[in-house]
Amino acid sequence: MTFNELNLIAPLLKALETEGYTQPTPIQEQAIPIVLRQQDLLGCAQTGTGKTAAFALPILQLLDAAHAERAPKHIKVLILTPTRELAIQIGESFAAYGRNLRLKHTVIFGGVPQGSQVQALNRGVDILIATPGRLLDLMNQGYIRLSDISIFVLDEADRMLDMGFIHDVKRVVSKLPQKRQTLFFSATMPTEIQKLANTILTHPQMVAVTPPATTAEMVTQSVYFTNKKDKRQMLLHVLKEKTIKNALVFTRTKHGADKVVKDLQKEGIKAEAIHGNKSQNARQRALGNFKDGAIRVLVATDIAARGIDVDLLSHVINYEIPEVPETYVHRIGRTGRAGASGTAMSFCDQEEMQDWRNILKITSQKIPVVDNHPYPMEQTGKVQINLPKNKEVVHRPNAVAGASSRHNGSQRRRW
Repeated sequence: MTFNELNLIAPLLKALETEGYTQPTPIQEQAIPIVLRQQDLLGCAQTGTGKTAAFALPILQLLDAAHAERAPKHIKVLILTPTRELAIQIGESFAAYGRNLRLKHTVIFGGVPQGSQVQALNRGVDILIATPGRLLDLMNQGYIRLSDISIFVLDEADRMLDMGFIHDVKRVVSKLPQKRQTLFFSATMPTEIQKLANTILTHPQMVAVTPPATTAEMVTQSVYFTNKKDKRQMLLHVLKEKTIKNALVFTRTKHGADKVVKDLQKEGIKAEAIHGNKSQNARQRALGNFKDGAIRVLVATDIAARGIDVDLLSHVINYEIPEVPETYVHRIGRTGRAGASGTAMSFCDQEEMQDWRNILKITSQKIPVVDNHPYPMEQTGKVQINLPKNKEVVHRPNAVAGASSRHNGSQRRRW
């Protein structure tokens, strides 16, 4: 199927052609007709599946069709998203897809002065993309009214829950008109998120393009068992591989992210960190440098990285194994996007072994072990290393996963 078959208007098709897109992703193929019919939608999809275009394109078309009926300066579409980075990227998508339409949008988020955001609101916008805290703040100050909203999009609802925003979301929903179209997206559907969906959606159509806790098929995965004290040298070792053009490295903590950056910079590797303690300007500068290729490595914590969308990201490296197995899925989903291939490498020490087992259980995947590297996990009389049974061992040239092609499933043993 092509975008031409989705009954999109000429200005949108022209914008898609400019962006180089001709074929919709599965969620776009399924969701766009539903949204154009003005039905509610429940989408189970993780970042990287093309879900932003799945709602942005039909929203732009619906607003364009109703242009003559709109009151000036009244917000008609609200898109609520958990992080500044994701809000900004959604804004960039609306700018790209709506470049040939006379529709205005703006993005508001906390952590920066509100002056320029208020000025944009006063000039009038059709589409508002917002994080919950700044939205409620500006609503309380009287700068934003939601009484004219006709379409409400709740993006990454599960992350809203993880970040403690669920009560803010409910406060926003309470201010929306009862008669509206609602689009609800979540990578996973825990009980509380399912309950929220039931309360704000009306006879929704469901689209599930990637089942919860599954990983991108185009991502080649591997694990290196090593010692905690050796992870710094392990990272330097794998980054010697020339095929790693750029890498998004995940740590559990902000302090850990800063330490990894410091270690890399000492070795002459250009790297920056992105996490909650960084100012908004610093975060945007680091992300911009990474996208532009000015730095090779971006080190991030999970919350800061949610929503990072980098074209042709070659590698994701789990410097530390996440405690929540679903987080692993979100991490490696930063690569292998939009049909491109990608590589995910994980460094697992003794203390993280149970977390790794939990990941294997929830993903039900065969993840190879790279064992011929220079920093193997120590096995002494005092420390017994109990690796998962029937582990698959993969010998890679130079012990760098991803340098060779993917293994055929018949050659793997699940562990």
